[in-house]
Amino acid sequence: MKSFRIERRTNTGYEVIDLHGELDAHTASQLEETLQQLINNKKANIIVNFQKLDYIASAGLGVFMAYIEDVRSIGGDIKLTNMNSKVYNVFDLLGFPTLYDILDDEEKAIKKFLKEK
Repeated sequence: MKSFRIERRTNTGYEVIDLHGELDAHTASQLEETLQQLINNKKANIIVNFQKLDYIASAGLGVFMAYIEDVRSIGGDIKLTNMNSKVYNVFDLLGFPTLYDILDDEEKAIKKFLKEK
């Protein structure tokens, strides 16, 4: 079983979640807890960095669907960055690019947040 872990950091006032490994039904609850903590603390400008994520299952996608409205309801958004083509294709297949900003890197995500203010 491949491992999964989440690292949290702040970049210029934005909350960054770095995903490592494989996000599937077994590990999706960790992402849920992380997003819930951010929402509870009113940290609504969230960037999820997929650079070290090798694989995502539908359970992982479901977490993003479940929390995007909560984040937007407190005036924030979730921006997705640094996806490899395999991970991006899963998001693309399910129409995520119309719902989320999927950007090349964190700097582009921060610029996008600044434009929306």
